[in-house]
Amino acid sequence: MDIKDDDSSSNTNFFNGTFTSHIARQYNSSPSVIVIGGGISGLAAARVLQNASFKVILLESRDRIGGRIQTDYSFGCPVDMGASWLHGVCNENPLAPMIRRLGLNLYRTSGDNSVLYDHDLESFMLFGIDGKQVPQQTVVEVGDAFRKILKETEKVRDEHSQDMSVQQAISIVLDRYPELRQDGLADEVLQWYICRMEAWFAADANSISLKTWDEETVLSGGHGLMVQGYYPVIQALAKDIDIRLNHRVLRITNGYNKVMVSVEGGRNFIADAAIVTVPLGVLKANLIDFEPKLPEWKVSAIRDLGMGNENKIALRFDNIFWPNVELLGVVAPISYACGYFLNLHKATGHPVLVYMAAGSLAYDLEKLSDEGAVEFAMLHLKMMFPNATEPAQYLVSRWGTDPDSLGCYSYDLVGKPTDVYDRLRAPLGNLFFGGEAVSMEHQGSVHGAYSAGLMAADNCRRHLIKRLGSLEMMQVVSSREEILENAVPLQISRM
Repeated sequence: MDIKDDDSSSNTNFFNGTFTSHIARQYNSSPSVIVIGGGISGLAAARVLQNASFKVILLESRDRIGGRIQTDYSFGCPVDMGASWLHGVCNENPLAPMIRRLGLNLYRTSGDNSVLYDHDLESFMLFGIDGKQVPQQTVVEVGDAFRKILKETEKVRDEHSQDMSVQQAISIVLDRYPELRQDGLADEVLQWYICRMEAWFAADANSISLKTWDEETVLSGGHGLMVQGYYPVIQALAKDIDIRLNHRVLRITNGYNKVMVSVEGGRNFIADAAIVTVPLGVLKANLIDFEPKLPEWKVSAIRDLGMGNENKIALRFDNIFWPNVELLGVVAPISYACGYFLNLHKATGHPVLVYMAAGSLAYDLEKLSDEGAVEFAMLHLKMMFPNATEPAQYLVSRWGTDPDSLGCYSYDLVGKPTDVYDRLRAPLGNLFFGGEAVSMEHQGSVHGAYSAGLMAADNCRRHLIKRLGSLEMMQVVSSREEILENAVPLQISRM
């Protein structure tokens, strides 16, 4: 049964079943599924179902695929303005087979136990707001203190039945152990470490749950930057899939045995089931109407999870005026005022620096024009290097106000119920849910979003097999990208 594109469908007829004769299933025809959202989660779901001989249409509101993966080539080299790391450079990472098959290179920026989460303190320079470099020994010593502080917050967590923010717990620890307090420049370095922690969650420390901040399952192998960008992965997943760009979904009508998806402009698509992989921010903003309305347990799951924001300001220069280190940072009296640049020249050979900002600073930067945001980043850069030249080109992301994302990735709010992920990914009849937010184990990561898409597709497939039969037709075919799973190793460098 092909997915029906119908302009005249009414909800009344859809719910009372009078469509049955109109779209009667042909004998031995394939089940049909609509995937909503063209990020890596939606593409993964569509890929699995198409390989299993389902009829699949993917609806994407943007004029491009990839979602919050966006590799830009306007600099003459790939620059990821969204996701850019593989978190867990190991064979156990579900994306490893495809990355190997595509021959993509990874630049490892950290091992397993970095206090900076996705960087090591092997290649860095930090500066004060006075432009003077912070002694490396000071940075290392404060890093050791930061580890101890985070370790002590575990005791605070055990002592309190009610959840609190990570920031509140750090304050309790510093009151309890004055020797862990830092003064002057050392305290500014501590604030920089907190700034880097906030970047991991894309949220301010006063919003992050103490109870669950460290419960994420981080795969081994450290963290690798995708040297050629993430787009080749997106491109491989999308091959031969029926993708409809500029199709903004406005309503999802979940009937007894069909799902109807209505898009901007009045068109309706009808299929046996649908998989929703839109960002959590879009669900929070109620930009899609559900008929019948989502039950309260699903609405509260959407409400009880946080949606963080992280933005990038990418700067391409005609000449290299900075040192050959991976990370350049400015320390400050509060984490909000700290900043850091990723040096893509060291990792990729291209003269590009990427300023990164998370949480409330990321939102505040979106209030500026692109030129204003670049000027803000250059102020930080000129603190470190007064002779810094103006960029030849620049790019500015705006994930927090982008109506197709309304945030970057999810995080655990203070007081989050323990079953929120179970409720978020739980199906509703013929409606299934994917996206990075439903991945409790690998939240906020590309491989987490990918895995969530695979899981949603598998649950959808099993549901339709049970309901419609034809099991012999529905055996999942091995994905082309997994055939060479063990043929070549991951290609990893660190210069």
